[in-house]
Amino acid sequence: MFENQPKGLYVLALANTGERFGYYTMLAILLLFLQAKFAFSTATAGMIYSSFLALVYFMPMIGGWIADKWNFTKTVSMGIIVMFFGYLVMAIPTQAHNNMSLVIMIVALFLISCGTGLFKGNLQVMVGDLYNNPKYADRRDVAFSLFYMAINIGAMFAPSITEYLCNMALKDGGLSYNAALPSLCNSYLFDLASMKPAALAKLQVLADGQIGQHVTDLTAFCSHYINSISIGYSYAFAVACFSMVISFLIYKLGKRTYIKTETKEKSAENVSNEPELTKEQTKSRIIALLLVFAVVIFFWMVFHQNGATLTKFAEIFTLQSCAGWTRIGFNVWALALIVVGIYAVFSLFQSKSAKAKIISGIITVAVIVGIYLFYNGTPDPVTSIQPQKYQQFNPFYVVALTPFSVLIFTWLGKIGKEPSAPRKIGYGMLVAAAAYVIMVIASWSLGVPPAQGTSDTLVSPNWLISTYLVLTFAELLLSPMGISFVSKVAPPKYKGMMMGCWFGATAIGNYLVSIPTMLWNKIELPMLWGLLIVICLLSALFIFSIMKKLEKVC
Repeated sequence: MFENQPKGLYVLALANTGERFGYYTMLAILLLFLQAKFAFSTATAGMIYSSFLALVYFMPMIGGWIADKWNFTKTVSMGIIVMFFGYLVMAIPTQAHNNMSLVIMIVALFLISCGTGLFKGNLQVMVGDLYNNPKYADRRDVAFSLFYMAINIGAMFAPSITEYLCNMALKDGGLSYNAALPSLCNSYLFDLASMKPAALAKLQVLADGQIGQHVTDLTAFCSHYINSISIGYSYAFAVACFSMVISFLIYKLGKRTYIKTETKEKSAENVSNEPELTKEQTKSRIIALLLVFAVVIFFWMVFHQNGATLTKFAEIFTLQSCAGWTRIGFNVWALALIVVGIYAVFSLFQSKSAKAKIISGIITVAVIVGIYLFYNGTPDPVTSIQPQKYQQFNPFYVVALTPFSVLIFTWLGKIGKEPSAPRKIGYGMLVAAAAYVIMVIASWSLGVPPAQGTSDTLVSPNWLISTYLVLTFAELLLSPMGISFVSKVAPPKYKGMMMGCWFGATAIGNYLVSIPTMLWNKIELPMLWGLLIVICLLSALFIFSIMKKLEKVC
């Protein structure tokens, strides 16, 4: 899997890992931050969240056009710098429930989206250009799987960092995390007239539990809690800012490994094997890509519920404690150790030298011992699980399952049975539908989400953990293969633009994330998840109906 890849892949992938770590650190808490700091409803916070996601993935269309006209390498550098300033502004510890704080946040989100537009799509074009060299051409799909895996290494650690920093800020204020308190505190501060007696009583009990004695001034307590958790979120944004520095250093120091991919430079070693296309061929390729983009819209709509309705489900309907073997899944270092073990086992069987096999075997044994120690050393049960923590499971699954995905598709390729990229996308939509079937079962008796506090009916964390697993199967079928498809099929003159359009389709899908959040508190949960199932099935039906047209250009 790692053999016969150009060095530039690893440099670009690591630069992307740093950038994605910062992005997912912010994204893990964005919805919770909006509701805690500004007292927004789920619908309003969901609209801001989805609008930001849409802008993040729309801007690469402009960024791709700029790079096509200017220079890919310099455009990516500029993107990192702009993102740095965006996270820097986001990290300013402004006052909660303040209009100026809201303006500052909007400016920061705009800077982050602009920087991402200059960075993300163009970096992926540079990765694709590494494989225009005939020497590496047959490694393209594997390369994008590895590249996608690197993205998720950064994303895997992000939720744990946010949890640690939030807990630190709350502890400094003499407080501890409780999922019900942000919404209850804001309801008390801004909507006391409509606050139900049961919610008010619950707030009093939780406040007493935080302070250790009867709280006589709930207004002061609520303000103190909201300001403390907001400071924790600011700490997380500062970490995202620092990650941009790391990404920039990796990108600049490794420049000599990828500079030959720059389309405006000539190199004898980077001879392209791409044929000249006729106008008709160019047109057919663009049409095929646009049809794929139409399906991608709906995948990202359902997938990015992980930071929206699935996070709200974790906050309101999921137990904040976990026992047994599952509890080590909430320790990101245990997850990282499991990943190391998986790759060590693969190396054990795939290494050609005895020395490499021995080293792999030693690492495998060490991992088994380490996991056992984690199991014994982790409290049973783990308590006070913050809702964003569930978002570490998806990137963990991506990193852990990528070797299996590569192995399976490599084997299918050797026997001539590997599905085409468009067919994998269709299968991905079917698998995404299956993920939400799990949520329907988990939510069957839960009804409509409450507007205040948390529900008295709580389900096992295993429901969400299982949903993220199945969604990851769908993601592995669709996202890296879709990016690879774009880099391979896009006409040479329009590579930056077509990669930008891939992100444009993602932008529309991310904006549509707001639809389920608007239905939150309005319809029963099984109906909400059922809507997403129907969307996935219709998208799959569409792509399979045009499969012959798509496979002609592969």
